[in-house]
Amino acid sequence: VQLQASGGGLVQAGGSLRLSCAASGRTINSYDMGWFRQAPGKERDFVARISQSGSSTYYADSVKGRFTISRDNAKNTVYLQMSSLKPEDTAVYYCAAAYASGYIKTSFGSWGQGTLVTVSS
Repeated sequence: VQLQASGGGLVQAGGSLRLSCAASGRTINSYDMGWFRQAPGKERDFVARISQSGSSTYYADSVKGRFTISRDNAKNTVYLQMSSLKPEDTAVYYCAAAYASGYIKTSFGSWGQGTLVTVSS
């Protein structure tokens, strides 16, 4: 499966953005899906994960209550709604398909090109 993230941009602190991850090549309904982010000079960190049906979601503590992951299997797309953004949310955001359980990078694959989110103070 090929994944392409979009929707990033420049936003002021406290603002909102919605990221999209469009899949091609095969359907995503047989995969859990996830979002990660990588700030300059830092490791790629887990943000959120959603189950195949969308009935279960998991979040990093740093984004819990502010970000919402969702999916539309009919559109082969995963979303990340980000609210109450903070400067420390600035990063390149990546979507990926889960090939194993857990919340670490090695549980995921088919990394798409990321989308840059910049939050100004």
